[in-house]
Amino acid sequence: MGRLGRLKKTTKVDFATYLGVTAAFIVVSMLRDQGVLTRSLTGMLVPICCYIVMAVSLNLTVGILGELSLGHAGFMSVGAFTGVITAMSLQSAIPLAPVRLAVAMIVGALFAGVAGLIVGVPVLRLRGDYLAIVTLAFGEIIKELINCLLVGYDAKGLHIAFNISGSLTIDDLNMAEGGIAIIKGAQGATGTTTIASFGAGFVLIMLSLVIILNLVRSRSGRAIMALRDNRIAAESVGINITKYKLMAFITSAALAGAAGALYGLNYSNLAASKFDFNTSILVLVYVVLGGLGNIWGSIIAAAVLYILPEALREFSDYRMLVYAIVLILVMLATNNPTIKGLFARLREKLTRGRKAEAKGGGR
Repeated sequence: MGRLGRLKKTTKVDFATYLGVTAAFIVVSMLRDQGVLTRSLTGMLVPICCYIVMAVSLNLTVGILGELSLGHAGFMSVGAFTGVITAMSLQSAIPLAPVRLAVAMIVGALFAGVAGLIVGVPVLRLRGDYLAIVTLAFGEIIKELINCLLVGYDAKGLHIAFNISGSLTIDDLNMAEGGIAIIKGAQGATGTTTIASFGAGFVLIMLSLVIILNLVRSRSGRAIMALRDNRIAAESVGINITKYKLMAFITSAALAGAAGALYGLNYSNLAASKFDFNTSILVLVYVVLGGLGNIWGSIIAAAVLYILPEALREFSDYRMLVYAIVLILVMLATNNPTIKGLFARLREKLTRGRKAEAKGGGR
């Protein structure tokens, strides 16, 4: 009965997460359709969805697996640029924008997952600061590779060249008449047809939650958390460390790639410099402030903290100072034993009140 009770509780929490995200999507959509949201906030809806997926997926690596990764922006950039290339090259083959967007997100997730496998096999043998340094280096390497990349598309297919020397231009791709330049080296992807939508962002968030929550509740998820809690004990009972670490790492990378594809197709111009070290740190801040292993916390932190700088725009030069102060206060509040105890007592009172109401209704 105890196991069944715990399973039932986790199931309720998962369904509450799904319902909460769905309710938020409906409310925001209604506000947008009625013109309540400002133009700037409306333009932030898709990026918010992308960063929520980024935070939730990074929480799988940092909070649930217990490994510090600073290269999450690298996986996002892989998904972004492969997604842009896919969508732009399939414009004539797949005229329906939603279908083309879905294909681009799948391709972005696949390429990011492969990148996660390539990086994860050697890197996950490292621990602590070493893992963080190597993943940080991966993100910077990806950024520099994209800065050297020239991609075009014409009737003959894709034309790709690496401008390592810096002497090549898009004309050196020798495309036929009517060909389009997709990626122009350091300029990034320019002239992209924007097909991303808030609805697609909502679907991606829901898929990410389904994948991660089902993984965490599964036998594999329990093995991953056992590695986090005590690697030696987990290894002693026969848990395959490499297998489960790669499972979490590749899943996290693939979801980041899908978010990157959606993000890339939300802007007509996108440079590789957008996915630098600061972006990885920003996502890590969302995860830490939301709580390690806390999926709800990652969702709320990503949404609130992404909007906060825009909400503080009226403070002009002082808005980043206010933003930093808010981050410090939130961190102090979420790690204060007194405040944690207060919330615990409030939850207990609410639970007792519901039980009392249920008993009264039963009578």
